[in-house]
Amino acid sequence: MLAYARTLPARSIARCIRFQSSYPPHHIIGMPALSPTMTQGNLAVWNKAVGDQLSPGEAIAEVETDKAQMDFEFQEDGYLAKILVPAGSKDIPVNTPIAVYVEEKGDVDAFKDFTVEAAPAKATQEEAPKKQAQEEAPKAAATETKPAETARAPASSPKRAPGDRIIASPLAKNLAIEYGVSLKGVAGSGPNGRIVKEDVEKLVAAKESAPAANAGAAASAPGATPAAASFEDIPISNMRRIIGERLLHSTQTNPSYIVSSNISVSKLLKLRASLNASANDRYRLSINDILIKAIAVAARRVPEANSHWLEAEGVIRQYNNVDVSVAVATPTGLITPIVKDAHAKGLASISSEVKDLGARAKIGKLLPQEFQGGTICISNLGMNNACHMFTSIINPPQATILAIGTVQRVAVEDKSSELGISFDDKITITGTFDHRVIDGAKGGEFIKALKDVIENPLELLL
Repeated sequence: MLAYARTLPARSIARCIRFQSSYPPHHIIGMPALSPTMTQGNLAVWNKAVGDQLSPGEAIAEVETDKAQMDFEFQEDGYLAKILVPAGSKDIPVNTPIAVYVEEKGDVDAFKDFTVEAAPAKATQEEAPKKQAQEEAPKAAATETKPAETARAPASSPKRAPGDRIIASPLAKNLAIEYGVSLKGVAGSGPNGRIVKEDVEKLVAAKESAPAANAGAAASAPGATPAAASFEDIPISNMRRIIGERLLHSTQTNPSYIVSSNISVSKLLKLRASLNASANDRYRLSINDILIKAIAVAARRVPEANSHWLEAEGVIRQYNNVDVSVAVATPTGLITPIVKDAHAKGLASISSEVKDLGARAKIGKLLPQEFQGGTICISNLGMNNACHMFTSIINPPQATILAIGTVQRVAVEDKSSELGISFDDKITITGTFDHRVIDGAKGGEFIKALKDVIENPLELLL
């Protein structure tokens, strides 16, 4: 994802710790939390180099959150003295030290060989309770990510830890457990024979290549069975992890039900064609644009569907405004940019906004407020001609999501026709509702209100 977004002031999201030690006065910059759901992130790019001056409001780095790649705007004056976590590092927990800055330029050179491990055991009094938690993650980050400023033992001459004790980084130990490999007897390539991530990866690769070689030899033998199928392991990104957690939570905790209806869109299609014909390149409406407006109108008529379940606050929050979340598929996962106040906007305005939001969503350039929130959701797979009907998973705390199928031309009874039938364009719209918020009868009432608006599109003007 390539995105650039303005964020909260750095002091509110990244802890800067001033240490008292043999080093000149300095501050540790922590990994910021740039979104409400962010617990870890990837450090994509450093915009500043060691020795560069830092000014309030400058973007010193770009951080990939669970939804986008965003600017990390720093809010202090000083000079970047040391980069502890290099660009490209992944899965860095929030508050993990990523850099050091000093207030005097002349102090920069003193931190050439600085590491997080060299920091004193005691921080200033206000930070002492958090110091232990912050020191655990930085050790892994400083060792496994191999900052360019920290010298590393040559790979050709690894050292072995003395005795039977296994000295390995936390990340290396976790990887060894995950892949089921033993670290006993492994010669680490890190400082003082420490086993690091690369050592485990080489061990895993060697373990996997051995069975493959044996399988190849066995397959060449007479009467051998075919080799096992090949596969590719795709790392789970922050975005995919958050999507999985949210959808799993929704399906496990949401007492949902569905209401489906086949709705005629013949008049809607004629209205769309007429408006586009007279647009003179000012706009080009899609069916989805008109459906967003129709959902907003129906939500105003049946506001129970336009609500949030807020259990922690002990309320069902019923909204007067209709902010429609529009599901958009991106290369990294699903995201739902929001058309705010859709009930008060015209079709041309909605169309322009959807195109802009959708384009920026696909390249990860949405601001947090542009995809966090929303009062009701639409998911349209109608562009897939094979998808006539489907259901969607509710996006908590919302109570309603509408799934839009493909337009189909179907035969309907028509007594005025010589053949007794005529043809009509219809779509299947399926609403998924949170039963805690909106009862079945009200869910049916909302679908009826939506059907009335779509089949009589002039009601969009009311």
